[in-house]
Amino acid sequence: MGCGRNFRSIVHSLCTRGSHTGDHRHSGGSGSMSAPGLRLYIQDHHVVMDNGIVQVTLSKPDGIVTGIRYNGIDNLLETLNNESNRGYWDVVWNANDGGRAGIFEVIKATNFRVIKQDEEQVELSFARPWDPSFQGKLVPLNIDKRFVLLRGSSGFYTYAIYEHVGSPEWPAFSLGETRVAFKLRKDKFQYMAVADDRQRLMPLPDDRLRGRCQPLAYQEAVLLVNPVNPELRGEVDDKYQYSCDNKDNKVHGWISMNPPVGFWQITPSDEFRSGGPVKQNLTSHVGPTTLAVFLGSHYAGDELTPKFGQGEPWKKVFGPIFIYLNSVRRVEDALTLWGDAKRQMLVEVQSWPYSFPESKDFLSADQRGNVSGRLLVSDKYACNDLMPASGAYVGLAAQGDAGSWQKECKGYQFWSRASEDGCFSINNVLPGDYDLYAWVPGFIGDYQNEVSITIASGCRIDVGEIVYKPPRDGPTLWEIGIPDRSAAEFYIPDPNPKYLNKIFVNHPERFRQYGLWERYSELYPNGDLVYTVGESDYSKDWFFAQVTSINRRFQ
Repeated sequence: MGCGRNFRSIVHSLCTRGSHTGDHRHSGGSGSMSAPGLRLYIQDHHVVMDNGIVQVTLSKPDGIVTGIRYNGIDNLLETLNNESNRGYWDVVWNANDGGRAGIFEVIKATNFRVIKQDEEQVELSFARPWDPSFQGKLVPLNIDKRFVLLRGSSGFYTYAIYEHVGSPEWPAFSLGETRVAFKLRKDKFQYMAVADDRQRLMPLPDDRLRGRCQPLAYQEAVLLVNPVNPELRGEVDDKYQYSCDNKDNKVHGWISMNPPVGFWQITPSDEFRSGGPVKQNLTSHVGPTTLAVFLGSHYAGDELTPKFGQGEPWKKVFGPIFIYLNSVRRVEDALTLWGDAKRQMLVEVQSWPYSFPESKDFLSADQRGNVSGRLLVSDKYACNDLMPASGAYVGLAAQGDAGSWQKECKGYQFWSRASEDGCFSINNVLPGDYDLYAWVPGFIGDYQNEVSITIASGCRIDVGEIVYKPPRDGPTLWEIGIPDRSAAEFYIPDPNPKYLNKIFVNHPERFRQYGLWERYSELYPNGDLVYTVGESDYSKDWFFAQVTSINRRFQ
């Protein structure tokens, strides 16, 4: 069920009987010079930012987003929720180094300040300093949450500065996750879009309650047995089906049909995310919920949980991200809001790094550096000449071993794709010491430059031609699949028809269907698969995931 006619045929069931008039024009993006001025209202327990397009209300001094008013809707956030459960920053942490399991904490600030207020910008700070009296109770971090509203902007920005101070009274801890979450109104936002081919009318949160669903193998997955919308009966809902690689996770969100309004979370840079470009993270899911995940061990485990020693100094800026709001006049045009959100995402990406954040910890373009060069591949068994590393992923990350960037989760990472001739340019890199890493689709192994690179403000470094030699002991005798860090070429079975998500039927990412691990034992009930080199076809005979079965062996 995508964004085509199937949805259009039921769109009116989500709307009132009245019709919307007007043209196909989107409301959103940057305003004109005649845009209304900014207003800031400071109340006893709330702060309100208003630019005449969007009005954002935050609790004071907690810094929780309690209300977003836009396009005639008094509050886009779920008013049935407690104010502290609408729009917030959170962490999952552990007082020891125990990995993923830990304490879930919504970050509630204690100090409120107006950082900037003029005709062009309002920036607010909601800070929560830590001291030893909080040990074991609050995550041992100084956290400064920032919220920014610009004149003429159809949305607002948020970012945060986390700091673990380098002094003995600051205890050791692990940080399993940190993110921003927004909980939208379930009576309005029922259509979700994560990608061009992953968008659909979603179940309601009520559909996940007892009596309307059947629990499956893990708590996030349920089978809809009596959903409010009977057309969804028999489908699986699972938030992990909407995960996304960091490199592709730029914009996602929700559409309301009455009135036609879009709510989008735009992440213009991956530099503050952990795990590199192919690390997966959650996006949006039933709630309706929209997430910006900066750090998380999903799909990776404890190795991607940063562990900080006692008195270990650390500081990092997460964001800014942009919450973009758009609208159209006619409900028939509601699904075009996704295309408009993608265009706005490109505007935000091209504007990175932003010039407006007031924190000295967020560095502007002229305070950053650039690295360029050309990556070639030397493999005499493939070609006698050096080959351009076409489409290679080339990045800068913390110093380590080849491939260590996949587990790096404390610092920043900067990645680019090489052109057809192997040329690459990594721009807007924060000052510091890095190693240069790469991998090349079609070749096994990881490249690491022999010499580390030091970035200084304003520097432009050309590393020239560098050569990757894939590991090998001789000519290739046989090969199963394509060494491109994807399993897309292998055999992906059809799911059990009892556990379908219709959006993934005949879909390039059909591996996300629920329960495919059980299909392996059904396909090979008497033992594990046997693959015969030279006879078998990996697109038909090699199961895409190495799951356990009867004798837990592959041949």
